This record gives sequence, C-alpha cells and structure tokens, in this order.
Amino acid sequence: MTDIRENWIFAEKSINKINSATFQLITKMKSISEIPVTVVLLESQADSFENEIKQYGPDKILTVKDDELDKADDVSVASALSGLIDKFGTPISFIFAATTFGRSVAPRLQAKLLTGLTADCLDLSFEDDLLVQTKPSYGDNIMCEIVIPDFKPQMATVRPNIFKAEKVFDDTTKIVEINDLNWDKDANIQITTHVLPAKTDENLATADRIVALGRGGKQDLNNANELANKINATVGVTRPLTDMDEFDQSQQIGQSGETVAPDLLINLGVSGSVQFTAGIENANTIVSVNTDKHAPIFKQSDYCFNGSSEDFLKALNKVL
Repeated sequence: MTDIRENWIFAEKSINKINSATFQLITKMKSISEIPVTVVLLESQADSFENEIKQYGPDKILTVKDDELDKADDVSVASALSGLIDKFGTPISFIFAATTFGRSVAPRLQAKLLTGLTADCLDLSFEDDLLVQTKPSYGDNIMCEIVIPDFKPQMATVRPNIFKAEKVFDDTTKIVEINDLNWDKDANIQITTHVLPAKTDENLATADRIVALGRGGKQDLNNANELANKINATVGVTRPLTDMDEFDQSQQIGQSGETVAPDLLINLGVSGSVQFTAGIENANTIVSVNTDKHAPIFKQSDYCFNGSSEDFLKALNKVL
C-alpha cells in the first residue's frame, strides 16, 4: 500500500446535513499543516454535500457515491474507508470528530489498518509530518501529548466545538467522485467469536486471569463470580476478606498471601495498599475499579474505572 501526502478528514452527516464538527476540523487542519487536506464523504447518488463542504476550503473532496453507504452502520463505514485507502493510498493522518458515530467508526478502522488512534483530543499540531495529539488525562487534570511515529495514518478523534470553523469561499477544491468502490458489503453481518483459553489453575500463583475483590467489591460477589466464570478467571481477595466464610487464606493476594503474575488482573473495590500491590507487580494488564478517584491502586493500573463495582460488573457482564 502506497503512502500519500494528504491529511484526511471524515465528513460526518447528521440529519441530512454535514455535522459542523467536520468544518471545524477542516479549518484546524489547514491552519496547522501545509499538507493538502482531503475530506472523505460518503453519500447517496442523489446527494451533493460537496457544495456545503467546499465553503470551508479543503484541497480535495473524495466523494464515494453509494446508496448502501448513505445511512450505513459503523462497521460498514469502516469497511468502506479501508477500501478507500486500498484504492488511493495511506494518508499522513485521518481525523474524525469525537461524536458517538466517529468514536465508533475510528477504532474499527484503526483495527483494520493496524495503526494508532488517540481518542477525544482537545488540540492538534504538526512537527514536520508527525501529528501531535493533545488530550486530557487523569480526570482532565493533566494534558498529555501523544504521537504515532511508526504507523500511518496517524488517527485521532477530536471533540466537537473545540476549534472554530471559518468559511473561505475557495473555488479551487478538487472533487473526485468514486462510483465503483470495492468494500466488504457483508461486514455488518459478520460475527467473530473469541474463545478464551480454559482456566489454568485455581492456584492464584499460576492463574492467567484473576478477578480480585477488596472491601469495596465484596458486596458484588455474585456478579464477580459471574464475570470470573465468563472469562475463565480465578477469584482472589485482599487480606480483610479472608475473614469471610466464602474465602480462605489461599485466596489472598499480597505480601502475606500469594504473589501473582496473570495476563489479566481485574481489581474490584481494591484500594491498593502497599501490602496488596507488592503481590501484583508482575501482572501484565491491570484493570481497577474504585469509587475513590484518588485510590492508590489507580497508579498501578493500565485501565481505571472511577465508579462502583456494581455498575462496572453489570455493564461488563451484559457485554460478555
């Protein structure tokens, strides 16, 4: 697949008009880079949204005329966009508005292209051809800059109404119409089943997947057991829960219990005392749930959910 020196923007439609976030992205991308800006538009044979987009001065509009894509779901749109890149080449960047639809299409396309994606950006800039993507972290208290130096396109979703859209009334926009795009029209009915390996052992020390309960998660024991059964995980606990009839010393994780090294560790209501974290240092991926946004366990975690274990478990079990 060849590379092309263009920055692409996905034109999102909302109630038979172009979402204003698309215009904001055109203005922003033209202001931060001299690389041509191309808008990707999927529309029916009867539509002509190009005229609306041209007012904001993109260098080019790639218009895919396909009645099946006009109101297609996120899976079909991602498949079509992947087919478009196969046809024209890989752009420097591909930007989406962080709307409900954009947040769903972008990661599906990212997975097809095996590239990187930064979600919910608040700012964008370029250092040569490297897209610097600024987004909030740690509860919006810290701004971090993310780059994707080794893969193209560099993908990002950007929150609407961060940038101002400005009309330029530029008649030099080139329009390329595609009526014969090849894309997987069965993509929206394909179902992929992922089968987890069987539980390796009831022994925490050798378990590949562990669901750990702390004081804040003990009331959700039934839901926790349901999750453990669904992902073939072993249940572990912190020291205070070993006093309960349901658990014993062999299920304790930590300095005075078992030292664990699972591929996946899900902590439910675990605060993250030093005694506990000493036993999980070799875990590969750590997901933690706690109602206290300052819980020490979050500093040891790859993924954090600030909320109740009950809400987390109900939502995850429903998905699974």
